[in-house]
Amino acid sequence: MAIRAYKPTSPSRRAMTCSTFEEITKKRPEKSLIVSSFSSGGRNNVGKMTVRHRGGGHKRALRVIDFKRDKIDIPAKVAAIEYDPNRSARIALLHYHDGEKRYMLAPHGLAVGETVLSGPNAEIRVGNALPLSKITVGTQIHNIEMRPGKGGQLVRSAGGVAQLMAKDERYAQVRLGSGEVRMINASCMATVGQVGNLDHENITIGKAGRSRWLGLRPKVRGVAMNPVDHPHGGGEGKAGQGNPHPVSPWGMLTKGFKTRRRKDTTRFIIKKRK
Repeated sequence: MAIRAYKPTSPSRRAMTCSTFEEITKKRPEKSLIVSSFSSGGRNNVGKMTVRHRGGGHKRALRVIDFKRDKIDIPAKVAAIEYDPNRSARIALLHYHDGEKRYMLAPHGLAVGETVLSGPNAEIRVGNALPLSKITVGTQIHNIEMRPGKGGQLVRSAGGVAQLMAKDERYAQVRLGSGEVRMINASCMATVGQVGNLDHENITIGKAGRSRWLGLRPKVRGVAMNPVDHPHGGGEGKAGQGNPHPVSPWGMLTKGFKTRRRKDTTRFIIKKRK
C-alpha cells in the first residue's frame, strides 16, 4: 500500500496521486459473489431527489460482503485480496473448508494463504471474528456489530480502527475513531485488527473529472447563487451572506446545529465525540 504520483504533463496531473494497488492479487471478482446494482442518483423510491450532488459515475458491480461472519468454527483460507469499487477498503476472498466462498473486509496485515476463523473459540489474531466478550481489553477491532446477529456496522472504511476499552457480563465499552466511547452488547461480533488500505486518506483527486467518475457532481456555493435560490445569495459584487449564520438552501443551520434524534440510544454513549 503506497501512493503513486504522476508526471506533471498537465496542471491536474501535477497534484494527482493514486494507490499503487500492489496488495491486489486478483483482478476479476468472483462471479458467484457479485450482483448487479443501479445508481440511485440521490433519488428515493418515488424518484424525488433527497441527496444532492450525486449522479453519473462509472458502472459498478456490487460485491456481496459477509459483515456477519456467522460461519462459526469453520476455517477459511484467504485466496485473494481484491479491489472493491463500492468502498475505500480492500476485500479478501475466503475459501471455506466446506467449499463455500465469501468476501470479507481485508484488515491490515492479512496476507494470501493465511487462515481466518469466526466464533468464540477463535484465536485473537488479525482477521478472526469473535464476540466482544471473548476479546482481550485493549485489542484493536473493526467491523463491529451494534445488535447481535445484525452484521458489522461500525468501523468499516479504509484505515478505520476502534479499541476495546472495558467489558462486563452484559456490555463492552468501545472507543471509536471519532473519540466517542460507546457501550455495545458483549455478545456482538467484531473482527480483530485495523481495516486495510491505510493510505487511502492521502490520495489527491487532482481534477474534477475524477470526481465525476466516482459519481460526484459539482457543488455550487450558496454565496454564488441568487437570493431566490439560497439564503446566502445576492448582493452587489462579492457581498457577504445575508444570513448571519451558515444555513442550507432551506434555511436549516449547518454548523453546530444538532440533528441527532435517537434519544433512546443516548444512554449507551459514555463519552461524546465532541
